[in-house]
Amino acid sequence: MWILRRLLFLVMLAECASGATAKPAAAKPAAARPNVVIITLDTTRADRMGFLGSDRGLTPSLDTLAREAVIFSRAYAQVPLTTPSHAALLTGTYPQFNHISDLGAPLSKDIPYVPDLLKQRGYHTGAFIGAYILDAKVQARGFDRGFEVYDGNFHRRAPGEDRYHSIERRAGEVVDHALAWLSRRPPGPFFTWLHFYDAHDPYDPPSPYNEKYASAPYDGEIAYTDAQVGRFITALRSRNLYRNTIIVIAADHGEAFGEHGEQRHGMFLYDETIHVPLLIKLAGTQASKRVNSRVALTDVAPTVLQAVGISVPRAMQGKSLMPAAQNGSAGADDPSDQSVYSETDYGHRAFGWAVLRSLRTGKYLYVQAPKRELYDQASDPKAQHNLAPDSKAVADTLESQLTSFHDKTSSAKTEQAKVDPAQAENLRALGYLASDSVTTSGEEKDAIDPKDKIQFANLFHQAMVDIEEDRYDQAIPKFQQVIAGEPSMTSAYMELGRAFIHVKDYESAVLPLESAVAKMPDSGMAHYELGLALVKTGQWEAALPEMQAAAAKTPDSAQLHFYLAAVLGRLKRVPEAMQEFETTLRLDPNHYMGNLFYGRLLFLERRPEQALPKLQRAAKLEPDLREPHRFLADLYAATGQRQKAAQERALAERGKAGELP
Repeated sequence: MWILRRLLFLVMLAECASGATAKPAAAKPAAARPNVVIITLDTTRADRMGFLGSDRGLTPSLDTLAREAVIFSRAYAQVPLTTPSHAALLTGTYPQFNHISDLGAPLSKDIPYVPDLLKQRGYHTGAFIGAYILDAKVQARGFDRGFEVYDGNFHRRAPGEDRYHSIERRAGEVVDHALAWLSRRPPGPFFTWLHFYDAHDPYDPPSPYNEKYASAPYDGEIAYTDAQVGRFITALRSRNLYRNTIIVIAADHGEAFGEHGEQRHGMFLYDETIHVPLLIKLAGTQASKRVNSRVALTDVAPTVLQAVGISVPRAMQGKSLMPAAQNGSAGADDPSDQSVYSETDYGHRAFGWAVLRSLRTGKYLYVQAPKRELYDQASDPKAQHNLAPDSKAVADTLESQLTSFHDKTSSAKTEQAKVDPAQAENLRALGYLASDSVTTSGEEKDAIDPKDKIQFANLFHQAMVDIEEDRYDQAIPKFQQVIAGEPSMTSAYMELGRAFIHVKDYESAVLPLESAVAKMPDSGMAHYELGLALVKTGQWEAALPEMQAAAAKTPDSAQLHFYLAAVLGRLKRVPEAMQEFETTLRLDPNHYMGNLFYGRLLFLERRPEQALPKLQRAAKLEPDLREPHRFLADLYAATGQRQKAAQERALAERGKAGELP
């Protein structure tokens, strides 16, 4: 029997041996999908990067990464503003398609979005944001789509409060939060986005960078940020995550220091604000490559998707850089060198001036403006000699190409989003005007070339920085100087009125705010600010139509409906006030002031059962403030609940006074 078994065993071995050549080998387990890290450097100039030729020594960490990455030496942003530029990068679409061309515009669910696409393919996703400007709860609505964690949670800066604990956080804290998330994430591939805001003004690097770069604080911010990028990459290496991770480093835009008259960014489309650093480290190991052909931030999204094996949605307008990353390119005269479109309408929305658009194609930079511009970037890289007046045929050709490109890449425009007072206040805290400050301008004002008025924009920005640092007394004369020199700059009237309100000179605030409303009748914010000034001067009847107009112009703002309700309540128009309070809480059930004052009004109207849940929610939302506890104490006392009344009075006595309208 044992001999039979042995023979059978030998036959089976022989069959297996012969079958080894006849049958295909089992498939190898698929390699783990690469992780993806996108790091965006806010307000970072390309000429500060060592890997792009800078000798300032600011970026040793990025330079080290560049030795294993693809360097795109001619990368360009589509908008010189944070929110729309990030939208272009993460959606692969142009601002005329996604309609995020300004600050505060929401990201539509119909727009393809890298975080969402990766989440759908099983990636764990986390975003770690450096400033309020990209907080998805209010200012960058829709940007949290696809993220399991979207770490923003900023708030309005209180008097005397440090900006780094309210509207901004330093790069080190962003890295801390991101590393903590990496430590507790579930198994599987991950995508994380880190946004560093440090290089944005005001320039205030932490020690020791503030001492080392005392005469060049902007450079100090970049050096500090570079160190934090290095710390994050070192952590990836120590956790054995680096090799199988795609790392994208990109700036959203640069910064101007007067090269074409502009201070800071947002107004113009020259290289100082549009040329940005871009690095892509692919999964695995590779030597550094330099791609000198022109690329756009819209190309990042399709590149990331192709790199991880996900089909690029047809709606994405950028093109994948993987062929260039894998093969390199011949240089600036490479036939594959694409044209790059950029635009800014910040000057239009803030001041009513012309929208600017640009096209970089061939050797030229063309700027579409009332006084159009043409530069030969090969011989004039700093764009100092405008060829348009003497090269009409070339300018006409590029004008036609730009217009055609814009039209082909546009989509139907939806209604412009409106901002409420809280959003606008936080934008001002970062030195920007809200979109709702848009001037109603006709053809005459649209023809104003921002180049001719840039000195007033700079002065206006200086005043906004004063406001950012709570120096309202210094901002007032600057706004007055702007108005004297450029009376059509209507936003200055509103900002002057607001500054007067902040220094409690309410009488002086009324006149410039009346001018703002007259010049910007469609601005809900202008009506609100005038209404507030009238309230502060005791003119409640006059304030009512302004608050009504503000709420009508911005119907989705819980805050504006609340203020309208408060004015109606003061005027004893109780049914209308209740209706507006209901609207407030429908729009925002957790609106503290809405719950507090609606609860109080219901109590005074002898409806304690309806008042109680409103006041309880207010107390839960702000447990350390005295007003909700005081109002609850009154309600409990009136309904015979003495013990609860005593408890609430005790809490009220220990509480802090809240800010009341």
